[in-house]
Amino acid sequence: MAAPRSPAPRQSSSRKLFGRLSLPERTLVGDALRTETVGGVLLLLAAVAALVWANVPALHDSYESVSDFHFGPEALGLHLSVAHWAADGLLAVFFFVAGIELKRELVAGDLRDPRAAALPVVAALCGMAVPALVYTLTNTAEAGSLAGWAVPTATDIAFALAVLAVIGTSLPSALRAFLLTLAVVDDLFAILIIAVFFTDTIHFAALGGAAVGLGVFWLLLRKGVHGWYVYVPLGVVIWALMYNSGVHATIAGVAMGLMLRCTTREGERCSPGERVEHLVRPLSAGLAVPLFALFSAGVTVSRGALGDIFTRPETLGVVLGLVVGKTVGIFGGTWLTARFTRASLSDDLAWPDVFAVASLAGIGFTVSLLIGELAFEGDAVLTDEVKAAVLVGSLIAAVWSTVLLKVRNARYRRLCEAEERDDDEDGIPDVYEEDQPEYHLRMAAIHDRKAAEHRRIAAEMAAARRARAEVPGGAGEEGDRPA
Repeated sequence: MAAPRSPAPRQSSSRKLFGRLSLPERTLVGDALRTETVGGVLLLLAAVAALVWANVPALHDSYESVSDFHFGPEALGLHLSVAHWAADGLLAVFFFVAGIELKRELVAGDLRDPRAAALPVVAALCGMAVPALVYTLTNTAEAGSLAGWAVPTATDIAFALAVLAVIGTSLPSALRAFLLTLAVVDDLFAILIIAVFFTDTIHFAALGGAAVGLGVFWLLLRKGVHGWYVYVPLGVVIWALMYNSGVHATIAGVAMGLMLRCTTREGERCSPGERVEHLVRPLSAGLAVPLFALFSAGVTVSRGALGDIFTRPETLGVVLGLVVGKTVGIFGGTWLTARFTRASLSDDLAWPDVFAVASLAGIGFTVSLLIGELAFEGDAVLTDEVKAAVLVGSLIAAVWSTVLLKVRNARYRRLCEAEERDDDEDGIPDVYEEDQPEYHLRMAAIHDRKAAEHRRIAAEMAAARRARAEVPGGAGEEGDRPA
């Protein structure tokens, strides 16, 4: 009689948060992060240049003159200042790329899986709700203006990556991908906030024209029409109509980005959306965003103004929202996701790592400056003070996150080295092949060749030793005594 069969062990349904990315996703994320890192460094330099330009007495007047210089066709409602062109025009390119990123994540990236999408979406929502709540509570308690509640809700991925590049930390790819995806979702909700809460009047004729233009844009894409000379002029017309409609013009950029196809078809190496993103991202990160920073970050900073940041409720709310609200919101959202989905952290990471990345997300620069301009439009003094608060809050978040990340940097460096190791020299990191027999056969052949080489060297050394021993008066093993 056969022994009773023991029941099969139950497989754990627990998912891992911040697990290893798939190889295609890792490649795409790596390319995007490299471009954003370079753009972030340029953004950082532009912000510093703006502060110097605006605060050196001999240069201040020229900064104001350049920022306020108007150009463009007045008949079309586009006679705008340089600063206005940078905020409404160049940032449309930034949000166009953001729209493509979001579309790719939704149809081909991690966000297409609802379970995988839950983490960055919940973290981003909590990372926007808590800063808004912190700002609101601060200003309610001190009788301040609630108009700036949305200022501390945005994360600047380029600036965050620039901080990582400057401090030289080796953040694992899973955490970098989380930060990038978080920023994409963050940008989407920031655009919705701008569209819903910062649109005062709507001119329906211009809005209808923009909608028709978007329809033509979509139809041309579906018909397979190619050529930048078709889409660039059409995109400019759509942007101009959207601007004149009263809806913030950057909405046009997001809408066109979301229309691009981001899935591959037979015979395609990459989708049209990926190709366009690859072409436009350097323009966005390397030109559009730094120029926006140059003409938005140039606020006059004095000792008294810096002191007012921590005493005036509007500016204090912005600083606390970025430094405290972002960290608590993103960390809390991640913890809640793990708690209610029974997911667990990757074995390589710990909760302090998530806290450090959450604090890094407190760097809110580009979109926070934009929302600050919209929230306090008409009050130039308060607008400048809120911008200064964004800069100070982002600086505090950068320093705080640097300290937290540096504590674990040795651990991160070992993880990154393991992710990059390619011992079989086939161009694919070993961590993606260790469960394949072919990988181990290649490694066995490599070790066999190394072993054969060492045996040859050992045999030559032994033969040379015997030859020295057989020569009368030759050197012995010590090299200085007779054999």
